[in-house]
Amino acid sequence: MSESLSYGGYTTAARDRTRTLFGQTMLYVAATTGFFALGAYLGRNLSQGWAIVWFIAAFACLISMRFTVRRSAGLTVALLFIVGAALGLAMAPVLVYYASTSPQALWQAGGATALFIAGFGAAGYATRQDLAGIARLCLWALVALIVFGIVLIFVNIPGGSLIYSVVGLVIFAGLTAFDFQRLRRTPDLDSAPLLAASIFLDALNVFLFFLRIFSRGN
Repeated sequence: MSESLSYGGYTTAARDRTRTLFGQTMLYVAATTGFFALGAYLGRNLSQGWAIVWFIAAFACLISMRFTVRRSAGLTVALLFIVGAALGLAMAPVLVYYASTSPQALWQAGGATALFIAGFGAAGYATRQDLAGIARLCLWALVALIVFGIVLIFVNIPGGSLIYSVVGLVIFAGLTAFDFQRLRRTPDLDSAPLLAASIFLDALNVFLFFLRIFSRGN
């Protein structure tokens, strides 16, 4: 019997390709997280001004990945790791602040983020329902949340920070589920670095939202 015969809606070759894509993507996510930790350590004494520079560098690398993914897999992966390191350098002052004022919140946020990504990632990977519509809705909601965050800078809204964080978690629950669904549905192995970048950014944002929540008492 041909190995490419369909079984449960998927061919054997397709299932093997999906497992390979999943493994590569998760490996890239883990490595990018490692580079983020390294960047955060190296940048522990950086000023806020340098943080902005590194944010811009990370954004430029993310944009560049869109153009290099079809031309050079090695360069795309290298850019992904640079994104992780640059964001680590950019976030270093914030992490140092929380480490000095509320160190327990860092560990709580890290553990909650791991459970959050694992739970909603597994749900998105397993579901048969197309989550593209939910992802589009979440992206528009994210734009609205950014506007709300800007308002909070100038207007004191009771409970505004908590509302901001909770709504952010709801939005990234949908985006995380969608990104993991793409892992199952995307046939192109070359897309692993881009998928890893999306999942890493999901996890980073979720971590920051949890960090705001767990440090509210301080």
